[in-house]
Amino acid sequence: MADWTAAAHLPLADWHPRSRLAAVRTDVERSAVPCVDVHNHLGRWLTPPGWTAPDVDALLALMDRRNVATVVNLDGMHGDELDANLSRYDRAFPARFVTFCQLDWSLLARPDGEALLAEQLRDSARRGARGLKVWKNLGLDVRDASGALVLPDDERVVRTLALAGTLGLPVLIHVADPVAFFDPVDAHNERIDELRANPDWWFGDRAVHPTFDRLLDALETLVLATPGTTYIGAHAGCVAEDLDRVERLLRAAPNWHIDIAGRMAELGRQPRRTRRLVEQFPDRVLFGTDAFPLDDDALTTHFRFLESADEAFDYAPGEAVPPQGRWTVSGLHLSAAALAAVYAGNAERILAL
Repeated sequence: MADWTAAAHLPLADWHPRSRLAAVRTDVERSAVPCVDVHNHLGRWLTPPGWTAPDVDALLALMDRRNVATVVNLDGMHGDELDANLSRYDRAFPARFVTFCQLDWSLLARPDGEALLAEQLRDSARRGARGLKVWKNLGLDVRDASGALVLPDDERVVRTLALAGTLGLPVLIHVADPVAFFDPVDAHNERIDELRANPDWWFGDRAVHPTFDRLLDALETLVLATPGTTYIGAHAGCVAEDLDRVERLLRAAPNWHIDIAGRMAELGRQPRRTRRLVEQFPDRVLFGTDAFPLDDDALTTHFRFLESADEAFDYAPGEAVPPQGRWTVSGLHLSAAALAAVYAGNAERILAL
């Protein structure tokens, strides 16, 4: 007998539906061409004190198994930590790993902060950093000596990232976060599962954080003000929910590129719009996963997403509740030429691989 009373009061957290759709499944075990994951984490920044990739030989075996030529490590930081990352990855396995540095933006709380940032960036370039990662704390948390929030269009930031271009360092930049992280936490928030699990990811308090649009406006101002710097906009240009906006900046700024890292869920629920964007800008979209520690499922699911025409499949296999929203994704079925560019060609050009 059906227990309709229990069904009527089933908590959302306990609802784990099984799809009954008889859909095609395409197993894509290796990328169509040797690929470059331009957005990953291998250092100790996110997993102190240990390395995010504790076994480099196992990581290399995974890369070989799945046709990954190179992984970009965004965790180089600066100083001795940068050297430790470079020695562990880039110097030990040339061409297989490329390490980006980061900047200590908290230096802007000092009177000579901008000069210190410039010297830190020059030092990182001398040590062998291949690019600069800018994280979302710029715009959300970083404050200067006056206590004011520092946004991406701050003149000190503009000058610092212009210097990155002068030094030949591409900048992979993450500004803001999913739009829902700035929305009220209520019955209409589509990322409520994720926010309940990670309440510190909510930025909807206007007394503390800027609006999502203010942050994206600041990013666009920065990019347009520094045409000599090559940018990769993390997570589908930082606004995967609005590809029309992504397209506008791609048209306005030839120095602007995007990666797809961490946004399969968003891009895969609008596959026709995403495919159209890639076809319009095949030289400006880069493959990345932001899956750490990297594993077989993350890679093969990304390959299936880019290469197949499969419909309505899980973007996070094995997760009881899809982490970025309770929906499925469909494949882009990109052309061979687009796959070659997205998987590797664009990264090889930008990173001089």
